[in-house]
This record gives sequence, C-alpha cells and structure tokens, in this order.
Amino acid sequence: MPKNCPKVSIITVNYNQLGVTCEMLDSLREISFKDLEVIVVDNASKENPQAHLLQNYPEVMFIRSEENLGFSGGNNLGIAESSGEFLYFINNDTELIDGAIERLVALFDKVPDLGMVSPLICYHPSSHEHQVDLIQYAGTTPVNPYTARNKTIGEMELDKGQFNIAPYESPYAHGAAMMMTRTVLDKVGGMPEEFFLYYEELDWCEQIRRAGYKVYVEPQARIYHKESISVGKMSTLKTFYINRNRIFFMRRNKTKGEVFIFTLFLIFFTIPKNVLMYLLKGQFDHLKAFLKAISWNVFRKDRTENRTLLKKTAYTNVN
Repeated sequence: MPKNCPKVSIITVNYNQLGVTCEMLDSLREISFKDLEVIVVDNASKENPQAHLLQNYPEVMFIRSEENLGFSGGNNLGIAESSGEFLYFINNDTELIDGAIERLVALFDKVPDLGMVSPLICYHPSSHEHQVDLIQYAGTTPVNPYTARNKTIGEMELDKGQFNIAPYESPYAHGAAMMMTRTVLDKVGGMPEEFFLYYEELDWCEQIRRAGYKVYVEPQARIYHKESISVGKMSTLKTFYINRNRIFFMRRNKTKGEVFIFTLFLIFFTIPKNVLMYLLKGQFDHLKAFLKAISWNVFRKDRTENRTLLKKTAYTNVN
C-alpha cells in the first residue's frame, strides 16, 4: 500500500445496461478500499436510470448525457466531475475483487514514471464453464506498424499462475480496467473522443508513452469482465468501429512511411479478404459496415481535438 492512501475516482459508463451496472456497483460495496468516489455516466440510455440509482446507490455520483458520446466522451464527462488523485476507468460490465485497487495504487509509488496500469483481466465465471479463471488480458504486443495487428497476451488461457509475477510493461492498457494519476491526465489530456468506440485506449497509451511515461500490467490485481454485453460479438456496430478506428489509429500514430506501407497492405490484402469473407458468408450488412469504415477514413480529415466535455449534456449529482 502507498504511504498515504489517496482518493480514487472510479468512472464507468452505462448504456442501456442498468442491471449489469448495478452488479458492478454491488461488487464495489464488497471491497475494503474506502476512499472511493464512484461516478456513473449514463450515455443517453433509452430509460434514464437516475431514479433507480438515487434510491439504491446514494453514494454514487450520477451524470446523465442527453446524447451518446461514446466510450471516450462518456468517460471524459466523468473526468470533468472527478476529484480523486487517482482515476480508475472500468467497464460497467466488470466486477471488482478486494485488494486489487490497493495493488494498482501502490504500483505508482514503486514505478515513478508510471503513466497507466491495468490489472489482470479475466472473463467473468458466468461466461465460461471452466473451474478456474479464464484470462482475457495479461498485456499486449505492440501494434505492427505495417499490418496494424497486435495480440493480447494470455487471451483464452486458463489461469494457472503463469502471470502471477512482478508487474511488467505492456504497450497498451485494456479499456475495461485502467488506472492513471491526475498528474498524468493533466499532462496528456482526456480520452481521444474521435474514436467513439474501440482503439481509444490504444491511442491514449501512445500519447502517454510519448509524454515519457510507461504502461504496466499488475498481474496480482484482477478484475472480472462480462465481455461484449453492450455491443455484441458480431454486431455491425463493432464491425464498423473496429475497422474504422484501426485505420484511424495508424494515421494518428505511425510515420508517413509506415502509413504508406500499411495502406498498400490494406488495399491489396485486408479489403479484398474481408469483402470476400462477407460475401461468402452472406453477411451483407457487415460488408456495408466494413466499406463504410474504409470510406470514413478516405473522406474525413484527421482531427485530433476533443469536444467540449460538457457540450449538450446535463448532469445530476445524486450523492
């Protein structure tokens, strides 16, 4: 534990998943770390969950956005109202384990140039039939500068303690659970909102590392993730944003030479392969989403600014 236990602001975004969010809030009530500020941002859900949260979770700060600002925009609303020295961004479809927050906070004392850290992320037990934890994330490999591909370390491995070692560096944190200090936030700014959904944490980590900080995994801290509850594994929404933002990420973070080679790879391999795959499977809606993702990058300029944090938004504190 750090010498003086600081306040941690936990920020999570809800979108039409109130029941799942409440399960996460219930898990927070079971942990021993007490100096917490819990912020729930509702991203224009069809039904406003304010009344339910006010009645059942009076300790929570509730922020309501009247438009869907995406994962980054929603989190940025939470940042604007937060007061903790540490900020812990977690998906609403996660459940926390006692002791994990302490380990994450303590790592910032041990690694002075630490910019962001993620815990070991395991699939929630309800998502699989194994008797031991099934790992979703234990770090990543770097994004290849020519193919835009990388791998998630440990994904789908049974947890047999193989990552139960000292904390280690990783190119990227995982958006389902990542912690940073306000000092780092003030230096690099909030989440890049142009991504809306997917790849925003990779871009953010690139900014953090360019600012001179490191990204780590603390494998002795963990969190459970009910993966893809809000979007769905095969949704056209995911097809669009994954492909759109992979290209956008490369444009923002790679050299002109690397982007040129990547563009050739995209034109002569990725596009033909995906078009053929969707045609053979008869997934014409996914084909349309894929082509829309390509055209977005062809016709849209590379804008990097964040929108005003509280634009078109009303918030209510239910403390």
